[in-house]
Amino acid sequence: MVAFTPEQSDFAASVADFCKRETGTRAQRDAWTDGGTLNHSEPLYRKMAELGWAGINVADEYGGAGAGNVELCIFLEEAMRGQAPIGGVGPTLITAAAYEKFAGEDLKREVLAGVVAGDSLSISMSEPEAGSDVGALTCRAEKIEGGWKINGQKTWCSNANFAKSILLIARTDASGAKHEGLTQFHVPSDTAGLEIRGISTLGGKEVNDLYFTDCFVPDSAVVGQVGNGWTQLMAGLNTERLILAAMQLGVAERSFDDTLAFIKERKQFGRPIGTFQALRHRMADHATEIAATKELIYALAQASDANPGKMMPREASMVKLKATEVSKAMTIDGMQMMGGYGYATEFDAERLMRGAIISTVYGGTNEIQRDIIGKTYGL
Repeated sequence: MVAFTPEQSDFAASVADFCKRETGTRAQRDAWTDGGTLNHSEPLYRKMAELGWAGINVADEYGGAGAGNVELCIFLEEAMRGQAPIGGVGPTLITAAAYEKFAGEDLKREVLAGVVAGDSLSISMSEPEAGSDVGALTCRAEKIEGGWKINGQKTWCSNANFAKSILLIARTDASGAKHEGLTQFHVPSDTAGLEIRGISTLGGKEVNDLYFTDCFVPDSAVVGQVGNGWTQLMAGLNTERLILAAMQLGVAERSFDDTLAFIKERKQFGRPIGTFQALRHRMADHATEIAATKELIYALAQASDANPGKMMPREASMVKLKATEVSKAMTIDGMQMMGGYGYATEFDAERLMRGAIISTVYGGTNEIQRDIIGKTYGL
């Protein structure tokens, strides 16, 4: 079983206690999220930042806690289990890791200082005709005197409606293979020529369309090397998929906790419904799957901490695939076991289910994860 150090266990307990105090009731969560219409509360996230959690994996030289992937996963797991409405944390920490790896020193210090203080970030890859096939993107950045002129459309961009800045992946050269000629750019969200339009979803205000019209950014906005954007994206897969997996682990655990409490109290035919074999066995299966998922996630977190910079595509895809499928299965089953109460917006089951279902799509669909895993076996 996963074994934490005493310090890590204390950290997990601190995050859980914070969530119990600040987001432990539906009324509290509604107050932070405008009645449940927002998936990210900036004031709440900044309270976490004051405790050093927003910069949990930012190096201490940039003001962060300098913690490893194990601590990062602990924070995300406990925050999601505690239903803290900080949906923007995943894209923010994924993007911050890219800045820390590849940005120039001045830009790195500027952006990471904001992250540590509670700023949110966004990363923009997908386009109307480039989703799973990211290499097919056509949003164009043209070199001009003093900088770059960007034109094109992006879509499904998480956090853009409240992010401080956007890490844009655009095409700077179309002469080579599709994964060549891609470059990452730092684009402040208030840059002239950038229009951000929200997309209505089951999850509320989460994702956005971005429209770039002669949007100018200076040469200093290049993150990493011109034309090396694809390689830079690949270098962040361990962290990205760990983040997504740890968050969905927390969602699955919360759904399990809520379902367990309900079926212990809800009575039909003269006894608690959890005592019927059909539900008891179902919960036993979910408990086993959640425990196995936790082992897989923290094994990769520990391996990544022990081997910084080493790409582990098979393991990274496995944790994303497993955690999101387990979360989806648990939340759908949880809603079923709660019956009509699980469908009612008065309870959290339906919201947890909506968030879990989309997790199998973002961050690389689970079909893509299976394909990656298969290729690592030479298939």
